[in-house]
Amino acid sequence: MHMDNIIDKDTENTVAHFIPRNATLTALAEFFSACSDATRAKIICALSISEMCVSDLSRVLKLNQTTCSHQLRLLRAADIVQQRRDGKIIYYSLKNRKIEDVLLAGVDFLGL
Repeated sequence: MHMDNIIDKDTENTVAHFIPRNATLTALAEFFSACSDATRAKIICALSISEMCVSDLSRVLKLNQTTCSHQLRLLRAADIVQQRRDGKIIYYSLKNRKIEDVLLAGVDFLGL
């Protein structure tokens, strides 16, 4: 059974033209994957309020310090958080404040 094309050629060409490249789509999927864990989302929310070290994040968010460190490592690999050293203490912060807009858009979308 053959299906007829429903959209016109101009629409088809426009859609094909504006679909991002595979590399862009892969990067976007990886970004959302990094944000898709509730613990990582909680860490991102906390860091949107204040820069913190692992022990402070663990205490405030009631997380095991090992778990918190692991999740921060994943967020760093995804280029979402950055770190800075002050003596023996490493502080974490959001690498780009636009992540807050992404989270707020998600909350708005969900009607929460």
